[in-house]
Formats: sequence, structure tokens, C-alpha cells
Amino acid sequence: MAVRACGLIIYRRLQSAPSSKVTDSIEYLLLQTSYGTHHWTPPKGHVDPGEDDLQTAFRETQEEAGLQASQLTLIEGYKKELHYPVRGKPKTVIYWLAEMKDCNTEIKLSEEHQAFQWLKLEDACKFAEYEDMQATLKEAHQFLCSKE
Repeated sequence: MAVRACGLIIYRRLQSAPSSKVTDSIEYLLLQTSYGTHHWTPPKGHVDPGEDDLQTAFRETQEEAGLQASQLTLIEGYKKELHYPVRGKPKTVIYWLAEMKDCNTEIKLSEEHQAFQWLKLEDACKFAEYEDMQATLKEAHQFLCSKE
């Protein structure tokens, strides 16, 4: 049976000059793990018994980044499922897209992570070294751009 995890790709919009494109003011939240290769990832984690996928995504975001569901706006119409092996076992990770209501809200990391960064798409893709995560970030960004 595949391991199942869920999380949120969280972004914020910075106040920018009226002349700049809205999409240039978007930054994505990535957390650096305090274990393994210290890779960078959006908040995510394993589904607990009796929990649905979206509940897991919000719980993990609260545990790992200190963000309550009430501080986020879930973006309708975006959901991405990734499939990849971890230690020889299949893993499924489902991401939703969520916007910070207040771009200045403090991030409070758990012991699972040692750092966080708000990054523009290009930098977020450099930090997220896995190709499928890079592709997911680009796809989410494209989705947001198409809504403008």
C-alpha cells in the first residue's frame, strides 16, 4: 500500500508597484527539513487514521509552520497529486494551493524544520531540488497567472 501524505503550497502576494505584474509579487513558502538531506518542501505530512486529505494538509501546515486554517484562503480548482518511490515504497503526495490572508503573518517552525524562506518562483524551484516539486510549483504559478 502506498504511503499517503498531504500538504499546502502556500503563497503570499507582496504589495508591489502598480506598474508591475501581479504575478511578480507572488512568493512561495518553503520549509527546510532538519533531517536527512535538509531538503526544502512545502508543509506536508502523513494522513492520520480517520482524517481526510484536506484535514491532513491543514493539520500539517499548522504543526510545521504554525499557520491556522483561518489564516489561509484555499484556492478553488487547484489540486496536484505526485507519485514517487521513497525507500523503495510508493508514495502519494497531494497538494492544494492556499494564499496567506496577511502576508506578514509569522511562521513558527516545529522541530521537523530548521529554516523557512519566502521565495519567488525561480528561487523556489532552485531550492526545491526534486523535478516533480519544481514542476508542481511552476504549474501552481501558471494556475494563479491564468486567474488574473
